Amino acid sequence: MENQLWTYLVAITLLTMTPGVDTLLVIRNTTRGGFRDGAVSSFGICSGLFVHATVSAVGISLILLQSAIAFSLLKFAGAGYLIWLGGVSLRKVFSRENELPDSSVPKGLGFRPQRSFVEGFLSNVLNPKTIIFYMAFLPQFIDPSRSALQQSLLLAGIHFLIAMVWQSALALLVKYARSWLTQGKTGKFLEGLSGSILMLLGLKLALDR
Repeated sequence: MENQLWTYLVAITLLTMTPGVDTLLVIRNTTRGGFRDGAVSSFGICSGLFVHATVSAVGISLILLQSAIAFSLLKFAGAGYLIWLGGVSLRKVFSRENELPDSSVPKGLGFRPQRSFVEGFLSNVLNPKTIIFYMAFLPQFIDPSRSALQQSLLLAGIHFLIAMVWQSALALLVKYARSWLTQGKTGKFLEGLSGSILMLLGLKLALDR
């Protein structure tokens, strides 16, 4: 069991550090509203892991994977949400012409805790790839003689801590570079880039079979 735990720790750490939608959202939101925005977004993302762990443990994931209609609905909801987030970023790019310079804007002005949490939570919960990952990965570390739900939640808790540390460190790094990231053409370019990538990820998710 100890060897399995170390295997899980290594695997989940490497997977957490692999750039993806979660990483992009934390960077985007930290640039928007500072460290707190990125950290709360990360908290929302990581909270979604417990939903996937519960769903996986009670077998709803299997139902979703076997039901083409249910899985397609979830997939398109997730894709639509990513496209919407990307569209919000692109809209900001074209509405910044009359904004004040970044140095004159109070830090954290764009931070709204509820918005940050919901964006993170929904981006994770509506991602069918996370459901597939948890359905395929977690059972390898579950002892069938014990409660599957308790073990799944424990493994999700470990994932939660690792992801929170990594994403918070990333948000802190972005915070210190924020003055450069948000100024003039650099800020517009990065906002446009993140928005475009989110939309492309959403389209890819919608088109994936």
